[in-house]
Amino acid sequence: MLVIGIAGGTGSGKTTVVNKILQQLNIEGVNVLSQDNYYHDNPNLTLSEREVLNYDHPKSIDFDLMLQHVKALKNHQQIEQPIYSFVTHSRTGDHVTVEPKNVLIVEGILVLTNKELLKEFNLKVFVHADSDERLIRRIRRDTQERGRDLQEVLHRYQTTLKPMHQEFIEPSKNEADLIVPNMRQNSVAIDFLTTVINNSLKKVH
Repeated sequence: MLVIGIAGGTGSGKTTVVNKILQQLNIEGVNVLSQDNYYHDNPNLTLSEREVLNYDHPKSIDFDLMLQHVKALKNHQQIEQPIYSFVTHSRTGDHVTVEPKNVLIVEGILVLTNKELLKEFNLKVFVHADSDERLIRRIRRDTQERGRDLQEVLHRYQTTLKPMHQEFIEPSKNEADLIVPNMRQNSVAIDFLTTVINNSLKKVH
């Protein structure tokens, strides 16, 4: 199994890069595990307490479970992936059954920060976009898709997102085998990644 880690700051376009790769590939052979479903549940906290937690610190991620799931899939075992709600900041209690496939993409802002998880990746990718562009994308997403107001988004960006990006996410770029600048349509990088994955799939068959 080929395991690819794809990281990058909030709003860098990781999901877009993953989707473009999937569009060019045989979708049957690829699984995507998103870090977004592996936030700690914190059922002992109230909603208002959960709302103010720092979700951009590595401690907010249940890396133990993520690592366990990556290893299980590599061992050809199915997993029950939790589903996380950004409305309630908690797991919904539902799961998605994921069957092992030939390629596993693990994506999220912090997936290159965990030393144990890094050992499981055959290829490590960092998607880069400048901070202004990422902020604009984040505002658009949080106000349109997650119902947050602009002041809340900007406050969180200044107090949490930006410092966490500088402390954890940006340095994790050093772990990457490939850095994808994502300020424009980067078809060369997408084609390169697709070729690497396709070659791996051919070896499997």
